[in-house]
Amino acid sequence: MAMKVNRFFRSFIFASAGIREALRSEQNIRFHFMAAAVVVAAGLLTGLSGTEWIIVTGVIGGMLALEMFNSSMERIVDLASPDLHPLAKQAKDMAAGAVLVFAIASAIIGLLIFLPKWF
Repeated sequence: MAMKVNRFFRSFIFASAGIREALRSEQNIRFHFMAAAVVVAAGLLTGLSGTEWIIVTGVIGGMLALEMFNSSMERIVDLASPDLHPLAKQAKDMAAGAVLVFAIASAIIGLLIFLPKWF
């Protein structure tokens, strides 16, 4: 039992290291963390409802997680295919496209939540 608990807590250490590495090496992740801070500040100043905070938190968490997944996908593809290959490019482009789709959806959700409160 103690061994499983240790392994469980070690997984948090590994996950934290992944977040630190993403923040250290990925400009897009830093941008998304800064954008998240701005959205949280705007939410505090605007007085979002509990439901709105749940939505905003989900969108922020989803965006950060997807951006980190995209970065890990890029590294995996680069490791598996160090030479330029059309399929490697397609995989990386699709992962980046998924981030863009979620970013656009996140912006629309943000506008739907914030604009009615501001105007």
